[in-house]
Amino acid sequence: MRLSVNIDHVGTLRGTRHTKYPDPAHAAVLVEQAGADGVTVHLRGDRRHINDRDFYLVRELVTSHLTLECSASQEMIDIALQVKPDMVTLVPENPSENTTERGFDLIEEAPEIEHAVEQLAEAGIIVSLFVDPTEENMKAAAAINADYVELNTNYYAVSKTFEEEIDALRTLERAAHQASKLKLGVAAGHALTYRNVRNIAAIEPVEELSIGHAIIARALFVGLDTAVREMMEIIRRTRRSIGV
Repeated sequence: MRLSVNIDHVGTLRGTRHTKYPDPAHAAVLVEQAGADGVTVHLRGDRRHINDRDFYLVRELVTSHLTLECSASQEMIDIALQVKPDMVTLVPENPSENTTERGFDLIEEAPEIEHAVEQLAEAGIIVSLFVDPTEENMKAAAAINADYVELNTNYYAVSKTFEEEIDALRTLERAAHQASKLKLGVAAGHALTYRNVRNIAAIEPVEELSIGHAIIARALFVGLDTAVREMMEIIRRTRRSIGV
């Protein structure tokens, strides 16, 4: 299982004082040196965390696997086509949200993003869709020729009771297995922490986890290198425990 570290919140910290530091590009280098399998940045329409300069520079520096999260707007697709990250994860975007609040409902939104998927695929960029874990979304993602789905783990992460947690986990497991049967790659992410990541890492078809806020927050106390290594060790132990 791969770990892609989202470095957006380095940009968030920078933005609290409107300074030039801390630099997300510096964080990208440290994340790779710690052994992460990849780096993720979300270039939002309002550039609140990551700006264009960050993305261009990170593309130059990252030697592992760079994922761009962005909306399916033509502005963002044009930037992706120019910079050429290894993967683009298309996400629904609401200017008033603090973080991505939901996954795509592809039954309603597939027509709006299908052209974006086509353009990225023609350029040789791997395309992933951030989706809520429903059967309909898995089928629709396959129908518009996405390469991957990233399952939204927020409902699991914010569950308030054991019953809610188990129900959300089973929903994610069903979606992951269905996506795999449809020949889709499977990633997962959103609100994952050092405490709750094990159950998601134990879902066998999931190939990659995208985690940011928890790692950056932990890094304030132990340093970025240690924070990344600790998360990777949790994931590796979990995968070994299920024999994969």
